[in-house]
Amino acid sequence: MDPYSAEGELINLHNHFHQGQFQETVDYDVSALSSENALPARVLQHRARIALGQAEDVIADVEGESKPELAAVGALAALSLGRTDEAVKTIEELAASSGDNATVQVLGGTVLQAAGKSEEALALLSQHSANLDAVALITQIYLQQNRIDLALKEVKAARSWAQDSLLVNLTESWVGLRLGGEKYQQAFYVFEELAQAPSTSSVTSLVSQAVCELHLGRVEEAETALKQAIGKQPDYADAIANLVVLNIVTGKDPKDVMASLKKTSPAHPLLTDLEEKSAAFDKAATKYTAKASS
Repeated sequence: MDPYSAEGELINLHNHFHQGQFQETVDYDVSALSSENALPARVLQHRARIALGQAEDVIADVEGESKPELAAVGALAALSLGRTDEAVKTIEELAASSGDNATVQVLGGTVLQAAGKSEEALALLSQHSANLDAVALITQIYLQQNRIDLALKEVKAARSWAQDSLLVNLTESWVGLRLGGEKYQQAFYVFEELAQAPSTSSVTSLVSQAVCELHLGRVEEAETALKQAIGKQPDYADAIANLVVLNIVTGKDPKDVMASLKKTSPAHPLLTDLEEKSAAFDKAATKYTAKASS
């Protein structure tokens, strides 16, 4: 039986992780799990610890382990600490020796994509066998590449065998936010249900709900969701970044929120993108000189 299926042992743990409930994932009682699911559960809990900023502890815990799954976890932890070259080297060695391992595929794909090696990531992930985590990551890579047609194709194929899995619903919603139109509302229903139920709510789902609200033109509702997220986790960079966007959309001065983002996450994609565009504008401006009129 698939441990992540509706009847599987790991379904609740898997859902906690993908709902962004990382502390609940770490605290989950795994003592009653069968021996075959102990390692996948350990991997999920380590991934949650990395997301919570505990990468050093994870590295200490997996150091010296021979299993490829735990070596891949170590690489992911190293990546989160900025040790990208080390992480990529580990993953490339694992891909050569254990490329058929589901955890190596997913964590390896994550590391390679983060290092700008998209085609290597896709090549590794393409070896998966009915693995929704791999499907979700492939879809994210295609969306980052603006290959929306391929992302949609990936989701449609997964829907045929994953049916109503939480992760396939989330993945379909990510694609929907890029397609627009009525898909905005469909994505909103998925994220709003997660965000507002006490058993599933997280800062991740609240920010996702807010993004949908923004696309639907509901700025007050978006602001409420973002403030809820920041109330839960004041240093959550994606919530702050989206509040910057909301302030700009509504004509408010984003200076204070922007300063907060720079302090919290100086390398956030919103900031780096703005810096790149500003530099490109300045470079283009040097080609022109003002002409005084008499």
